[in-house]
Order: sequence, then C-alpha cells, then structure tokens
Amino acid sequence: MPIARGVVFTGARQVAMEERELPNPGPEEVLIRTHCSLISTGTELSAFGGNLRPGSRWAQYVRYPWRPGYSNVGTVVALGEGVTGLEVGRRVVSHGGHASLVVQKQTLVQPVPDGVSDEDATFCTLGVICLNGVRLARLQLGESVVVCGAGLVGVLTADLARKSGAWPVISIDLAPARLEFARAHGASYVLGMGADRAEPDVRRITKGRMADVVFEVTGDPAVIAPLTRMARRLGRVILLGSPRGLTEIDFHDEVHTNGLHIIGAHNSTHTPVETPYNVWTMQRDRELFLDLLAAGEVYVGGLITHRFSGEEGPAAFEQLWADRTRLMGVVLDWTR
Repeated sequence: MPIARGVVFTGARQVAMEERELPNPGPEEVLIRTHCSLISTGTELSAFGGNLRPGSRWAQYVRYPWRPGYSNVGTVVALGEGVTGLEVGRRVVSHGGHASLVVQKQTLVQPVPDGVSDEDATFCTLGVICLNGVRLARLQLGESVVVCGAGLVGVLTADLARKSGAWPVISIDLAPARLEFARAHGASYVLGMGADRAEPDVRRITKGRMADVVFEVTGDPAVIAPLTRMARRLGRVILLGSPRGLTEIDFHDEVHTNGLHIIGAHNSTHTPVETPYNVWTMQRDRELFLDLLAAGEVYVGGLITHRFSGEEGPAAFEQLWADRTRLMGVVLDWTR
C-alpha cells in the first residue's frame, strides 16, 4: 500500500505531520503524487481554530484528527478500475489535501492544460467556488457590486464579477495589503473599513442607488446584517464565505420590506449533472477556470505571497493563524 506524508490537525490549534498508509485506488479512483497544494485560509483556518458552534454543520464537518486541503496539483501514478479519460503520468488538479500522495474520485480530478503552471492550477478549486457564486448572482452588464472580504476568494470574486460586466466593483476589507490585491484584480473602488461603516461610501459611489449585488466573503456572521443595508431594493446578497456562527438580523426591516434575495452559494450547490437548463457542473467550471488561466484571462500568480515545503506545512498554518492578513496565497511544495 502507498505511504503518504501529510498535514493533520490533531485537535483545535494543534497541527503536525503524519505518515499513513493509503488504500490502492478503488473503482473510479485515482492515486496522485502531489506537486503542490494551496492553503484555503478561510475553511482550513476555521477548522484549525476549532471554535465551531456545537451541533452546527461546521462541527459535523470538522472532526479531529482532520486532514486539511482541497486544492492539489500532481501527477497520476495509478488508476482504479473503470477510470476513463486519464492516464498514468497525466498532470491533474483535484480536491486532494496537503499530502505527498492522495487518492481521489475521478469526478474530482481534472487534467491541467500544458500552458498552466502547477502553482496557478492550485487556485482551481477556489476559482470554481467563485464562478458558482458569481453565476448565482445573475449579474448583468453595468450592475454595481460590493465584495466584503479581500482574501483569495474575495479577490477572485471581484475579478470574475468585473469580467461578467459589473461596474463599479467595490471591495471592502480591514487589511490595506489585501485591498491592494483587490485593486489589482478588478476592484474599481476599495474601502479600508469594517462593513458596519461602509454604507455611506457605498451610497456615494453608487450615486445613491446602492449595490445591485453584495457578496459576503469573510465568513464572519456579524457582517451579514450591515451588508443587507448596502443592497438596493430587490437586490441580491450572496453568502459565499461560509459564515461560521449565528447572525442576528431583523428580517422585517433588513430583508422583507426591501424584497432582498439572500442566496447561499456553497460549492455543493453546483448542479450535479449537466442539463440544457444548467450546464455548469463542478467539472465544467473546473475546465473553464483552467482554460481562463491558460488563455491569460485570469491571473493568479501575483496572489502567491509565501511558499513552504510540504514538511513545513505545520509552520505555514501557525504563521497564518498568527496573522492571516500578512500572508495571501500560501503554496506547499511537495517536490522538495
């Protein structure tokens, strides 16, 4: 059986390297030798911190020992029975974790175009999350957008919203360095403040109309109520940041009387099968995002601020926990 080295959260705020046996790939599964993996600073740091409401879906999802990661690029080294369209030696992106070897279902694996680097390809899963959120927003040319949160998902969301015809795109974050990334990737205005203070500026920038679409990309439940006040009547509020905890909101005043549409945009809301009415499965969005990278329509290389070896994975998580605003894209290299 193959032996993998990988990052594991043994408990809340406890991270280590482990060595464990992997099963040989079963039917429709693929064994991948990892080149590099990208840390998702939202989901994975939430699991690392461990302060999750008992009984919530977060608490059901994160059970220690927990193996983080879902943005993996590597080479196929073995195929299970029934796998089609892939071959040993093919470079692929998958939902595999931070480990030297991973086993993945074929449905979660996508070939990487030759013109896309390993590091760029690690952004594919986050790109797919953002594509799904922007589509659910049903953006039209010239609609104004607010994106609250300028981490990796927030910056990519602003970029894809701008490419979908949004104008203006307003990015909100407390960290000045993050806002510079947002400005470089599609935001037409940046506001360095909390969501609770941004409403007057949004009103000014939108000429009093307020935003057609507001994206919540922080995961902080406290920002949701202020964000609803930035949307116009019958506007859309897209919950893309997987909020962690309870939100206090007056639904009559903030939602009901304004006819707001509040839309959950978890990655699992992709259509499971392609139909004439909705072709955008997760696989189609993976293919699209990689094609956009290959064509130079989306640029992610500038979002990488730190690189660690795979064995330094625990140190990377400790640094992110200490100050996630200082690090943006963090890549683990499993080839050294």
